[in-house]
Amino acid sequence: MKLSNLTNPRWIGRAWYYFRMGYSTYLTFLLGYVSTLVTVYYLAIRNAPPLLEIFPHFAPFAVLATVIGGPLAVLAGWVHFKRSILYSSEADIAAEANPYQYKLPPGYAKEALFPATLLQFQIMRRLGEKNGILSEAEIAQIAELEKKLQILIDGGIVGTVKRSKKF
Repeated sequence: MKLSNLTNPRWIGRAWYYFRMGYSTYLTFLLGYVSTLVTVYYLAIRNAPPLLEIFPHFAPFAVLATVIGGPLAVLAGWVHFKRSILYSSEADIAAEANPYQYKLPPGYAKEALFPATLLQFQIMRRLGEKNGILSEAEIAQIAELEKKLQILIDGGIVGTVKRSKKF
């Protein structure tokens, strides 16, 4: 990490985000999975003689649980994304909380794509006005879009922000 990055307070937030993702997605997932297998085996199976006859050792139980549990977890995830209203609710919340739903993200969209679109609108408006093929309503609509594009290019916000926190 560069020294200049350490003087920027944003690195703390970025480090915190990376920590949470790594910890929750990978470390605790692995520990939780192993912990569940160990707990089920040593507290449930070892105390149930009929099950202990089927799984006299931990390793075969862990393999079978993984072979059955893996596809079941994939199926549950698929249902969550494809067949459940829960994911669409989560996506709505994420979209509302995402500041880039109301302003341009940095990079090519802000530096090239939207300026090119604005220029195209300006040229189309001028050509349409010159040739008399645009109605007053169309000219007003293009002017409004040009104004919004310029606001976005300048780093402003377009639309109604769904949350009260400013960004």
